[in-house]
Amino acid sequence: MKPGARAVGIAESTADDRCLLCGVVVRADRAVDGVGFASATVGARDATEAVLRLLDRLDRDDIQYLILSGVAPAWFNILDLDRIAAVADRPVLSVSYEASPGLAPAIRREFEGAARKERLAVYDRLPPRRRVEVNGETLFVRSVGLGDADGNDGSASSGGASVPTASDEVARVVRAYTPTGGRPEPVRVARLAARGAQTWHAADADRHG
Repeated sequence: MKPGARAVGIAESTADDRCLLCGVVVRADRAVDGVGFASATVGARDATEAVLRLLDRLDRDDIQYLILSGVAPAWFNILDLDRIAAVADRPVLSVSYEASPGLAPAIRREFEGAARKERLAVYDRLPPRRRVEVNGETLFVRSVGLGDADGNDGSASSGGASVPTASDEVARVVRAYTPTGGRPEPVRVARLAARGAQTWHAADADRHG
């Protein structure tokens, strides 16, 4: 991958009822090239629109990939990866770092009625998780628009050992933006920026009463 190829990493920091999403544009050579923010409501269903607002504010035509940290920011505010990919007109990857039985049991436990049904509908449409080995660590990646397997084979709710390996194209992108460790650089930097902005906001609010 060319050193100047750009991806935007999106990660969250949540405190009380405020979820701050940060998007950071990072080149494959690790140079940071832009930062944007948007907010979502904890426990609501507005995270997908918040991601789209963030991308609109960044207003970058040179971004080649979107890399998201997880699929459920702001307490089960499930992201619609297909919608994000369609509106952004870019491949989308969602990365997580631990084997998991999936979110469906927790959604059923925490919600009832329409709130449960709506979240499960979005969650069940997500592409399956695939394993990517990078720098001696295992990442779990959902992807849209990068030629990964079609349909959901049940791996969305599988543990790590039974999750199939990602396509070569998905693995290539993840590895290109993960020069060290097991967290893609765009997501790592976005998480740090989101936490810093959240901390500043809390301190500023305390200072001004």
